[in-house]
Amino acid sequence: MSRPIQARVSLSAIRHNYWVAKRAAARSKVFAVVKANAYGHGIERIARALPQADGFATLELEGAIALRERNVVAPILLLEGFFEPAELRLIASASLATVIHNEEQLRILETQKPDRLLDVWLKVNTGMNRLGIRLEHVRPALERLKLSGTTRSITLMTHFATADGAEGVGEAMKRFDEATRGIALPRSLANTAAIYAHPESQADIVRLGIGLYGATPFADRSAQMLGLKPAMTLSSKLIAIQEMKPGDSVGYGGEFKVDRPTRIGVVACGYADGYPRHAPSGTPMLVAGARVKTAGRVSMDMLCVDLTGVPAATVGYELLCAVAPRVPMMETDAA
Repeated sequence: MSRPIQARVSLSAIRHNYWVAKRAAARSKVFAVVKANAYGHGIERIARALPQADGFATLELEGAIALRERNVVAPILLLEGFFEPAELRLIASASLATVIHNEEQLRILETQKPDRLLDVWLKVNTGMNRLGIRLEHVRPALERLKLSGTTRSITLMTHFATADGAEGVGEAMKRFDEATRGIALPRSLANTAAIYAHPESQADIVRLGIGLYGATPFADRSAQMLGLKPAMTLSSKLIAIQEMKPGDSVGYGGEFKVDRPTRIGVVACGYADGYPRHAPSGTPMLVAGARVKTAGRVSMDMLCVDLTGVPAATVGYELLCAVAPRVPMMETDAA
């Protein structure tokens, strides 16, 4: 008998969240970010849900090629570009777009000369300080790209470090504008947070990540406030109930002690299923529609919830991209 745990992905919720972003960024193209197997939702599943998407963006070359093999014709962008020269042939043959974010990638592109012209996105470092061409090197890098004879199109892009916080994107946009002033090329700046908090950053193409899956990037604005619907539900069942008296403890280490008569439910879901191992006691979940809290450490195959006052037999709760392969996943068109 299989364990009573299942993840459900709502394709209608994915479509809803995409069109919420399209309405918010009405003058921009919206690329759906499907990295990390579409945040655990299944990259091919999300592509099927969005046949009219303006484009897709991912990190993994294998996933991008899989989309092409499933007849996805929309633009597909590799957000970290290529990692070795041999990948250029695959990128060109699959008509993928690639980010260029450092000198090594630029040099490889200049010397390897793929057999097809590429759509290249030149990434500008405006303060995130992870990937990107330094501001003073943007124009020389752009000139080299143009002279390389390898590009069909060039898009300028950056990634904001603080779009979801009080600092905002003003300084990063100022740096980007100064580095690219007078350059008549398409631009892509906004991620999910910037789409909703900083419409001035939307430009030609926005990149919809976490918001596509119904989660909020903000600490003070819920997904519901943004008009988003959760796309994944992870549900399981109670496999045991323990009646506990004051002074009893729950789980490994006995860290969670009860100070009153307490009813503890044991759920068939643990960190091997992808539930966060270090989620603390008190993490909310739903039991028969009622909000309850976890109790004690999450173990490999089980976790516990405080059921005191809740007459329930099923636990449902929402996660995003950590669901493990051993968890059966189904898709539905239900919202």
